[in-house]
Amino acid sequence: MAQSLSSFIDLIRSAERSAVHLEMRDVYAIPNEDERFAAWRQGHQLDPDDRDSWWRPWLNVVQEVTDKGVCLRRARIVSEPASEYIRYEHSFTFTNIAAGEEVRWLPRRLASGIALPGNDYWLFDGALVQFNVFDGEGRWVHTEQTRDQAVAGLCSEAFESVWKRAVPHDAYTI
Repeated sequence: MAQSLSSFIDLIRSAERSAVHLEMRDVYAIPNEDERFAAWRQGHQLDPDDRDSWWRPWLNVVQEVTDKGVCLRRARIVSEPASEYIRYEHSFTFTNIAAGEEVRWLPRRLASGIALPGNDYWLFDGALVQFNVFDGEGRWVHTEQTRDQAVAGLCSEAFESVWKRAVPHDAYTI
C-alpha cells in the first residue's frame, strides 16, 4: 500500500490513547531527508533554541497529538558502533522530545532475547499495526496494515520488551 504524508498524519491524529513506533534498521534512505543528511555530514547541527528550523509538519503533529493526551513513544534498536545514519538521527532526536514524543535506544546486542516482528511498525491504540517495509538499501517500499489481534499483541509485547531494556534518549550516547 502506498501512503502519502497527509494520510499518515491523519492516521497519527486518529490515535486516541497511544502510538508506538519501533525502528530496527541502521540505515534509512528517505529522499526527503537527503538535503538535511548532507548538511549534517558537513557539520550542520540543529539549534535547540530555533524551533522554527526543525522538521515540520511532523513535529507540529507530534505536539498536537501529545497535547490531546496521546502517549507517543519511539524505540530504536541500533547496532554499535552506530551507523552514520543513526548518528545523524541521534543528533536531532531532541526535537522529537521537545515536541512531546518519548524516545529510547536499545543496543542490538541487548535485543537478542526479544521476539521481534520482521519489519519496523507503528501500533495505534494497541489495535492497528502499520508495518513499514524497506528494501535492503533502506528505501521505503510500502506499508501494510492489520487489525489482527494476534499480530497487534505480538507487536505490543515486542515494543514493551524493547522499551523496558532501552535507554532514554538523554542518557544514550553515541
